[in-house]
Amino acid sequence: MSEPVLKVENVNVYYGSIHAIKGISFEVHEGEIVTLIGANGAGKSTTLNTISGLLHRATGSVSFLGESLMKVQPHKIVERGLAQVPEGRRVFAQMTVQENLEMGAYTHNDDISADLEKVYGLFPRLKERMRQIAGTLSGGEQQMLAMGRALMSRPKLLMLDEPSMGLAPILVEQIFDIIADLHRTGATILLVEQNAQMALGIASRGYVMETGKIVATGTGQELLASEEVRKAYLGG
Repeated sequence: MSEPVLKVENVNVYYGSIHAIKGISFEVHEGEIVTLIGANGAGKSTTLNTISGLLHRATGSVSFLGESLMKVQPHKIVERGLAQVPEGRRVFAQMTVQENLEMGAYTHNDDISADLEKVYGLFPRLKERMRQIAGTLSGGEQQMLAMGRALMSRPKLLMLDEPSMGLAPILVEQIFDIIADLHRTGATILLVEQNAQMALGIASRGYVMETGKIVATGTGQELLASEEVRKAYLGG
């Protein structure tokens, strides 16, 4: 197998005296959807925030495209081609849809019209609302906007933090269809999700986290079929 796009090795994260992430290791290869699943508080979002440079109380190593990310500033990590869609969406509420998307392309000095068209092709709803103030969008539309904004940076790895959180079931299906479409176009995705059934259904591989540790790994289908995983996360 080729060199991984992302390699996390023996990473520990501390919040003061709390040992939040305990020696985790995993990797993501080009063209994969890799998912981290686990209960609330398992350390999934902390892991993403450590990778993207938002948390620095970490030991171990994180490398992206063969270069270390430890001690690299978050905006420099985005410039290298790693984009995170944060939990809770965090769109710029007072700006229009199009202005939000343009903000996502701040690392590029060239023409972004083709990027805008690509995002509008993926999210036709955003094109209909391009002049609308982002804060007035529904939760599902804001999630689409947050994903579209991240795609404007032309990422080599897209990290999604709980994209289905707080959405109605029909919108959850829509968001997962879009993630699967992105994957089909060649996108490499690291997905953090509490909705284990949906995440494992589209994942190439998955890692199960419990209290800051990785306790199981396998293909999406292997984890879906695992009795322990079913009992713990799939209600069966």
